[in-house]
Amino acid sequence: MSGELRRARFGADSEELIAWLAALPQPLRACYEAGPTGFALYRAARAAGIDVCVVAPSKTPRASGDRIKSDRKDAELLARLLLAGQLKAIAVPSRALEAARQLCRAREQVRGDLMRCRHRVSKLLLLHGRVYPEPSTWTQRHRRWLAGQRFEETATELAYLDTLAAVDGLVARKAALDERLSRLALEGEWAETVARLRCFRGIDTLSALVLTLEIGDFTRFARPAQLSSWLGLVPSLDQSGENRRQGAITKTGSSYARRLLVEAAWQYLREPRIGATLRNRQQGQPAHVLQIAWRAQHRLYHLQQRLRARGKPGNVTTVAVARELACFLWAAAVTK
Repeated sequence: MSGELRRARFGADSEELIAWLAALPQPLRACYEAGPTGFALYRAARAAGIDVCVVAPSKTPRASGDRIKSDRKDAELLARLLLAGQLKAIAVPSRALEAARQLCRAREQVRGDLMRCRHRVSKLLLLHGRVYPEPSTWTQRHRRWLAGQRFEETATELAYLDTLAAVDGLVARKAALDERLSRLALEGEWAETVARLRCFRGIDTLSALVLTLEIGDFTRFARPAQLSSWLGLVPSLDQSGENRRQGAITKTGSSYARRLLVEAAWQYLREPRIGATLRNRQQGQPAHVLQIAWRAQHRLYHLQQRLRARGKPGNVTTVAVARELACFLWAAAVTK
């Protein structure tokens, strides 16, 4: 490596860029920041024998006083940091893993759209003074009540029926994606890990599949604390001299995986036990994985009780449980 900087601009087509890189003196190392372009350039460069890595933009060191940003300055900064070995490369998923991850995220987007569409239905009814009298909503009984609502104005009636039809369409799409993901959980390189994660309370097929796909290879984390840090479940830290202050969690990594872990953590408010549903999920799994899952129930339940007895807010307690739950999942996934 000569350390010489050469500049060129390229469009979205990766072939011209790869040809330019291949013509440079070898050996050659290159990098680019992860973003909306995905990993197509990485795979094409690797196929051409070029050593390329994808780096995390949030981990790139930048001067706090630098207020001028341009493509040229960014490229020079990446080149110098790559030469100095100060860039943090991300784990590039396989094509199959990336495709399955996209399907899971599509389901998550449909779930969010469905929630917003249901809100629009309830708020339209509330606007006309109509409130469902029972506490449970979006059940079959509630759906029949919704179908019976009529309005005097034709425009209001059409708006209501259109929104209700959108809810029905999203429900059907979500059910179809759930069915496909349930079958996908039994296929591919992740099937064994999914089966192990399902042994834990609060984690069924969909949650286990999403966690497996979002995290990828559990063995790339040498310690469970590294997984918790990657998921953004560790508190931020501001330390100077003798002063040390912890703040809110960092919220780095996959927000989807972090949300599922926090939701699962609420299940550990109950005393440890293995019900019929959990026992069925645990059938055929290694004994040491079942022991890890049972220890997790005891430890996380007592952690919930201890923190709540100290007056910790419920959300703080639940995030602390989610952080330790991630560590137990790491142990179940990597232990042979």
